[in-house]
Amino acid sequence: MIIFRYLCRELLGATLAVSAVLLLMVMSGRFVKYLAEAAAGDLSAGILFSLMGYRLPGFLELVIPLGFFVGILLAYGRLYIESEMTVLHACGFSERQLLRYTMVPALLVAAFVAAMSLYLTPTGIERTSHLLTADKTRNEFDHLVPKKFIATEGDRAVYYAEGLSDDRSTMHNVFLAELGSSRGETETDYQVVTVASEGIQQIDPETGLRYLVLKDGYRYEGIPGQKDYRQMAFSSYEVLLDIPRVRSKTSERIQSMSTAALWKSDNPRERGNLHWRFSLPVLVLIVAVLAVPLSRTNPRQGRYAKMIPAVLLYIIYLVALQGVRGGIEDGKIEQPWALWLVHPPFLILGLLLLGGRNWRRPRKRAAPEGGSDVEA
Repeated sequence: MIIFRYLCRELLGATLAVSAVLLLMVMSGRFVKYLAEAAAGDLSAGILFSLMGYRLPGFLELVIPLGFFVGILLAYGRLYIESEMTVLHACGFSERQLLRYTMVPALLVAAFVAAMSLYLTPTGIERTSHLLTADKTRNEFDHLVPKKFIATEGDRAVYYAEGLSDDRSTMHNVFLAELGSSRGETETDYQVVTVASEGIQQIDPETGLRYLVLKDGYRYEGIPGQKDYRQMAFSSYEVLLDIPRVRSKTSERIQSMSTAALWKSDNPRERGNLHWRFSLPVLVLIVAVLAVPLSRTNPRQGRYAKMIPAVLLYIIYLVALQGVRGGIEDGKIEQPWALWLVHPPFLILGLLLLGGRNWRRPRKRAAPEGGSDVEA
């Protein structure tokens, strides 16, 4: 029990340290991206930390398995370098016992990753989507300054409002100038000018397109310098403000679905995402089997001698999983359960690396007369 507690403490301590560093790197990159969008006015600065909090489970489900794998390599590698593992083996502590002790914290880590992938990550993605949609709905008006011309995203139109309501939801005395080509002319020639008594911004929940709904106004279409302008009066008129950046709405919708909903679904893409969620905890257990033999280090080689090959093996494993998942989502692989074909080769490889004489418990042989038993 003392050895078990010692190994767990070393292993979990290294895992937490490595995972913290990896998480900081991943989150800092995503935070810089959100910060750039906030600086450009595409995102409200007030929701940055909420977005990071909702995305945290998605980061953890990918960072923790790698952190645990590297943690095993570092913790056990140190024990080999300092000859502590040699002493343990000399006392009858076998590779089988080492693997058994390692699988206990591996099960705890796998349960944590399962909680992330099965519940917290889809919930976080769903709330992130709602938060971004709500922010996009009010973002333009939150940054609107009365009596100032504002260009929409893509510079397709310029609008102006003489005033805003107290809750900043309605513009008063709106002027809107657009570029168009409905008559076959180039966009630089043909122009549309719209004036209205008030305007309200709306977002289509299905497409994500943003519209400005104008009330009680006039619309003028034509080419500057010509006399064939067309005038139209309206009581309500919707103007497309911009076309949002292309995003995988279907993929985002599937990722935000609950595990229970995916379980009941017959859609191959949705079933593929379900298998992916269950694959992540299994990934933790298999990399634990791989890491135990890969952590064996000769004191003359140094503790980092096998680090690069081991990490490359992990990357191959993860890329293979991601590749099969991508094939399922693209429709190239029809059977969602094909994702499980990736795990057995790496599990078998780990068992083979554990095999041989290092897998068997050291056997005692009889010592010469007057001596003590020694390990075979």
